[in-house]
Amino acid sequence: MPTPEQLAEQFEEHRPHVRAVAYRMLGSINEAEDAVQEAWIRLSRTDVSGVDNLRGWLTTVVARVCLDMLRTRASRREAPLDDDEVRVPDPIIRAIWRENEGPESSAMLADSVGLALLVVLEKLEPVERLAFVLHDVFGMPFEEIAPIVDRSVVATRQLASRARRRVQGQAPTSDADLRKQRRVVDAFLAAVQDGDFEALVTVLDPDIVLRADGGALKGMSRLVRGAQAVMSQAAAFSRIALSNQVVLVNDNIGVVTRLPDGRVFSVIGFTIAGGKVVEMDILADPDRLSRLDVSAIERLG
Repeated sequence: MPTPEQLAEQFEEHRPHVRAVAYRMLGSINEAEDAVQEAWIRLSRTDVSGVDNLRGWLTTVVARVCLDMLRTRASRREAPLDDDEVRVPDPIIRAIWRENEGPESSAMLADSVGLALLVVLEKLEPVERLAFVLHDVFGMPFEEIAPIVDRSVVATRQLASRARRRVQGQAPTSDADLRKQRRVVDAFLAAVQDGDFEALVTVLDPDIVLRADGGALKGMSRLVRGAQAVMSQAAAFSRIALSNQVVLVNDNIGVVTRLPDGRVFSVIGFTIAGGKVVEMDILADPDRLSRLDVSAIERLG
């Protein structure tokens, strides 16, 4: 049996992976950290001397923890989120083209999941989300997922399939070229700043969806569909004295906006397809924004 020091060292080796699983399951950085901590507590209390694949064991444990957290979260809501409700998950923010990324950041962004996909995952049933994330994102066999969700292998495949259909129908995929993304976002920001809404409409998809989550600031939360409606929102916000910093948000080009006193006002994730903005996911909840780690971009801001 490994010593406590050896066990801690082995856990730290797998921590980035465990944290990445938890974040994709929960869409919350703080809750993901709680799930990772619970996984460590369970590991420290278990004799794993007979475990050949500690990474797989930890994946199963943190998946069970996350499933319980998702079920608790769902029980607090009177009904599941529908397509017109707004819940923007916590974004992962980093500077653009940073070199020498640490293992935590690299693992969190490996097989990166954009905000647009995480928004759709929020609407899935907990067992659907678990089956989809573990199989489609992390490649876990259905035979290993089935015991976690207490279903047969066939039923577990059906859970993932149902989740996949919703994801494919509702979560747009962003263009992979970050430089092309940057050009579109720069054109968007310039058009808003100049009040040039003829230029703005050229970078917006006609069916664009804007989703803003203001948390307790109910007046900030909104779901806006269509280029004309989004332009109206942009016109309103152009009158607020905000500074913009272009960053990476979940490994796609995004923007952090700040008030004149330097406080973060919002984080905007862009989904860009075919050279047009097809989705904007905006976190404007002051409480959650205050807990985000923006130290990496503040050093460059």
